[in-house]
Amino acid sequence: MGIKIYRPTSPGRRGMSTNERTAVTTDVPHKPLVKHRHGHAGHNNHGRITSRFRGGGHKQLYRKIDFKRDNFGIPGKVATIEYDPYRTSFIALVHYADGDKRYILAPEGLSVGDVIVSDQAADIKPGNSLPLKVIPVGTVVHNIEIKIGRGGQLVRTAGVGARLMAREGDWTQVRLPSGEVRRVHVNCRATVGTLSNGDHSRVSLGKAGRTRWLGRRPHNRGVVMNPVDHPMGGGEGRTSGGRHPCSPWGLLAKGYRTRHNKRTQVFIVSRRKK
Repeated sequence: MGIKIYRPTSPGRRGMSTNERTAVTTDVPHKPLVKHRHGHAGHNNHGRITSRFRGGGHKQLYRKIDFKRDNFGIPGKVATIEYDPYRTSFIALVHYADGDKRYILAPEGLSVGDVIVSDQAADIKPGNSLPLKVIPVGTVVHNIEIKIGRGGQLVRTAGVGARLMAREGDWTQVRLPSGEVRRVHVNCRATVGTLSNGDHSRVSLGKAGRTRWLGRRPHNRGVVMNPVDHPMGGGEGRTSGGRHPCSPWGLLAKGYRTRHNKRTQVFIVSRRKK
């Protein structure tokens, strides 16, 4: 799998690249596992914009992903590797021996015909789901649970993996892709391997229209506004702002810590920012 570079046949093509998706085997999703999702373009339930510069974009069908992997002890064969518009990594359709069909996050190296299983006695190979207490220290994992039985919530984006660093009593230490070391209970489950589509971060959109297809509207900079509209606005000619970058409401944008979650503070062993 690699990056496809286009010839500059037009200004929009110049600098554009796409993922070749050689690992993807079909373009048609499994119909019982998809549903329509209504877009809200960054508005909350009161109709107010809470996330700016969202809206438009291509129509998308949501694929129901099995993050819990609770089909214990039943082997499943990978039927297809597919693209998912709602996430950066690829997904895999698994046909289980009991007739059940589910989508899972596809790790690197998983291919059609491979057999995977979610079980405590499963082999340490990509795609198998196990509790952290039986995974060897040093193994790279993804789709890690934070609470037992809730389903994977950590490490779910393309090309990433977390490393199991240590195990002490009822807790393990996992180094996340950000560099943060976090405590996770040994009975939480994780899937072995690094996630697929590692070239995602190397893709260049190439033109503004392709950004609009993804549902992102134009982002107007604060320095080009008037002082009444933004703290960084105003000035004669082009100015660089004259203060630290901030939002229209004065919240610092770079380097200012916004985390105030004391409830989960105890689980962080080492922060990503020293």
